[in-house]
Formats: sequence, C-alpha cells, structure tokens
Amino acid sequence: MMLSTRAFSATRQATRGVVGAGVGAVRSKHTVPDLDYDYNELEPVISAKIMKLHHDKHHATYVSSLNAAEEKLLEAQAKNNVAAQVALQPALTFNAGGHVNHTIFWKNLIGEKNGGGQLHDGALKTAIEQQYGTLGALSTAVNAKTAGILGSGWGWLTFNKALGRLDVISTANQDMPSSVGHVPLLGIDAWEHAYYLDYNNVKADYFKNIWRVVNWKDVAKRYDDAVAQHKA
Repeated sequence: MMLSTRAFSATRQATRGVVGAGVGAVRSKHTVPDLDYDYNELEPVISAKIMKLHHDKHHATYVSSLNAAEEKLLEAQAKNNVAAQVALQPALTFNAGGHVNHTIFWKNLIGEKNGGGQLHDGALKTAIEQQYGTLGALSTAVNAKTAGILGSGWGWLTFNKALGRLDVISTANQDMPSSVGHVPLLGIDAWEHAYYLDYNNVKADYFKNIWRVVNWKDVAKRYDDAVAQHKA
C-alpha cells in the first residue's frame, strides 16, 4: 500500500464520491450540493447575499480544490511519488473538510416559517434534556465553545462514539469531527465568511441568532442514525 492510500480512501468515503479508491480508481468528481431552499430562506438570521456567496463561491472553492488535489494524488500514486503524496495531504484534509462540513451545514438549516428552531419530542430532545437540562443550556454551551475558537473553525454538537452520548466540541479550520471520533450532528460555521456581511465583528449575535434556523429534524435524524450505528 502506498503512503497516502489510506488517507485518500478515508477522504473519498467521507465525501461519498468514488468507485474504488486505489491507484487507477474510477472516480466521480465532487460537486456542490443544491440547497433545499431559496437563498433568502434563512432571513433575517442569514441574508440571501451571504448564502449565495457562501454556497456558490466559498463551498465551490473547496470542491474544486478537493477535486484538483485528488487528481494530483492519483497521479502521484501512479508514479509512486511518495514526496508528492505527502505534500498533498494538507490540501486533501482541508478541502475535504470544507466540503463535508458545509454539506452538513446546509442541511442543518431551515427557515423559521418552515420549522426552523423547533425541537420536537423524540430521542434527541430527551438526550439533550438529560445531559444539558434545556435546549437553551445546550445552545449556551455550544456558543461558548464556538466563541472560544482562535481564528477560524466550527462549533459542533456531536455524538461521541467513545462515550456513547452527546458532546460539544470545536474544530479548527475545516477539520472534521470524525477526525477525533465524533459523529457530527449540528455544525456552526465560525469562519468570517459565514456571518461578516450581516453581523460585522459581532459574531456573538450570529451565534445567538442561528439557533432560530436550526433544522432539528435533520439533527434528530443524524442522532438517531449515530445511536443505531453505535448499538449495532
């Protein structure tokens, strides 16, 4: 096995876009997923202008950069160029994370008029109340963790596979929760491009308001799937 085959396979599995993952693999290119809603769906919490830039420009850049890095990696593997494979690892990790994290982020959101911010009875609500007491207490914990990020990154509500329960973590840059053994349930993008045009430097207001447009149905489904897999 060449040096980077395992990392490449993990990246392709996370982004679900390959048939085979070794040298000479037949691969499909990653694409930016369509939004399930219009750009103005999340207003006034997140403006249509930010959504269009964030989805069509920033996410698209991660996708195009990931595709380019994977093409270069396949070429390096074919030539058994270990140095080139090692040099590509940061680009693969960063851009794969950017693609995966944003794909989750879009699904995690929905407008208030369509149920945003509404957590209904179910396994997730029960787990939140058992561990954090209230949804408000959970949001406070997530926001505190997210606000503590130095530079850019993400705040997360996750399922901690080692502990078999909910957890609150942050990741730097575009690192994925899976890199530390967590299943991502809800992500809050703390990069400036996610909020600056609407909130300027008052990111605390962005962290506070985004809970109004959380798609709890999506988060609950992710939780149910994580629990089922943990018990299997």
